[in-house]
Amino acid sequence: MDAIRRLGVGLAALGRPAYINVGSAGELPPGRTVGAMREATWSVLDAAYAAGVRWVDTARSYGRAEEFLGGWLAARAPEGVRVSSKWGYAYVGEWKTDAKVHEVKEHSLGRFQAQYEETRSLLGGHLAVYQVHSLTEESPLFQDVPLQEALAQLSSDGVRVGFSTSGPRQADTIRRAMGLEVAGQRLFSTVQSTWNILESSAADALREAHDNGLHVLLKEVLANGRLAVQPPQGVQNLASKHAVGPDALALAAALGNPWADTVLIGAVSPAQLQANLAATDVLLDEGDLQELAQLNVSAERYWAERGALSWT
Repeated sequence: MDAIRRLGVGLAALGRPAYINVGSAGELPPGRTVGAMREATWSVLDAAYAAGVRWVDTARSYGRAEEFLGGWLAARAPEGVRVSSKWGYAYVGEWKTDAKVHEVKEHSLGRFQAQYEETRSLLGGHLAVYQVHSLTEESPLFQDVPLQEALAQLSSDGVRVGFSTSGPRQADTIRRAMGLEVAGQRLFSTVQSTWNILESSAADALREAHDNGLHVLLKEVLANGRLAVQPPQGVQNLASKHAVGPDALALAAALGNPWADTVLIGAVSPAQLQANLAATDVLLDEGDLQELAQLNVSAERYWAERGALSWT
């Protein structure tokens, strides 16, 4: 498949005024008003669509991201765009960059039903995949049969059921979730997980998911921007070798995983997006991949460092 068609745009940093991305502040509009962030979202979506990107990923907790995306879809009527969204977190940041709490998690039947109606009202028939947001082994979903049955009913609306993962035990969650069945049918058909040069602990489980027919999406491939603005020397060296930025090098590494069906880009401006898209022209050889593998850190360390990032 053409590399550009394996890319998707993630709206985590565009639908609300604050997120934990490093290096995006200077690319976002001054003031970050609702109107300005809507315009920024549309600009990125226009540029991505023009480049050939056809997947957009969002979530109920991404502030007004679904609203911005729904408006863009209605105005542009683009062909062939697939939209994935997520439920489980609610945005409570009240459009403040310094909110004490930005989102609240709840994996319950009531939360799913309410948020699915909200998502459908904004995205309508464009919604192709609806994902449980940040599923973990501790989630009550694994014991909540009525919730599982309600999720399985999404197929009647032509919507695939998926889940996303976070944290140092992503692999365990992926394998457990793959085993969930409703009426003898596997519940989940997509999985979205964090994978990047620094944190690749879920790779084997994601490969298994792909081999079992699940559509695999990779998120946070730039480690929330750290690989773009604070790259290890090894990343910088290889980026220079291939004449691209460290962001494109990190994305190329993600695209180098044959089991990764969709790799999400979190660009917040057309300029960032264009820099990211240079990844599609990078071919990493075996020596490059071996060098990058040495940059991996333990999952515990990675997630502790991620957890220390500030919302800005």
